Amino acid sequence: MATITLKGTISNTNGELPLVDTQAPDFKLIAKDLQPKYLTDFLGKYVVLNIFPSVDTATCASSVRQFNQKAAELQNTVILCISRDLPFAQTRFCGAEGIENVHMLAEYQDNEFSEAYKIKMIDGPLAGLHSRCVVVIDPKGKVIYTEQVAEIVDEPNYEKALASIN
Repeated sequence: MATITLKGTISNTNGELPLVDTQAPDFKLIAKDLQPKYLTDFLGKYVVLNIFPSVDTATCASSVRQFNQKAAELQNTVILCISRDLPFAQTRFCGAEGIENVHMLAEYQDNEFSEAYKIKMIDGPLAGLHSRCVVVIDPKGKVIYTEQVAEIVDEPNYEKALASIN
């Protein structure tokens, strides 16, 4: 289990992120059109998983904006922004912000994704939501980078995550 904080208050996750050099767990998440999306839908490209608690918080919104901006510059790469928000809230946010370069995906029907990637906060003020993480997966489905952000209000290290893409 990973220990993280929210403004100094300790929270724990349901495990540790997948290890670098291991096969990324497949997943089913829901897109804005309410259709399921799987990791296998994106194989053949680098996949950046931008995982966060809710798009309706300042840091989470900032991470989506940052990755949206950087996605326009990347070759053979998709960025998946993942939260437990409903697809309707994700779509509203993207429309208001002009977000067009990332895929917003929701885990709200089950816990498959958060169980496979071990990113669900199990206690603390945001229990039940995703912790802030970045996972980068190569075109063959292997994990090449992970970051569990220690303080939930902090942004991930965008440059280091994107530098893992060759």
